[in-house]
Amino acid sequence: MQDGTFSPLGHSEETWTRGDVFAANCPTRQLLDRIADKWSTLILIVLGEGPIRFNALKGRIDGVSQKMLSQTLKSLERDGLVSRTVVPTVPVSVTYAVTPLGMTLMAAMQSIIDWAETRMPDVAAAQAVYDDRPSDIH
Repeated sequence: MQDGTFSPLGHSEETWTRGDVFAANCPTRQLLDRIADKWSTLILIVLGEGPIRFNALKGRIDGVSQKMLSQTLKSLERDGLVSRTVVPTVPVSVTYAVTPLGMTLMAAMQSIIDWAETRMPDVAAAQAVYDDRPSDIH
């Protein structure tokens, strides 16, 4: 366990202990669940390319509903991974971007993305072998 201090904006300084993702009530598990979600991952990848407006982001991520995109962006913003900038134009212009904290996550995610993009043929071959086995072995 690693101890440290944590001081969220607007809160007094609190002492924290490094999380344990194997504990059911650990906030670290909740964060891991959120950042490992497919929509969060895809949103962060697109935002890693640069700031983008909501509708352009929706257009880049095939299959995401407006409701899911909005909910996921709010969660990522709450976690400090995404920033939301409102420009008072007519109509109002809202732009989303990755924060510096989000960029540190992007660096970690890039290895997983690279692995998935280059190892998909190996995974597909393993799936085919599995699917070709008699059903009583599954």
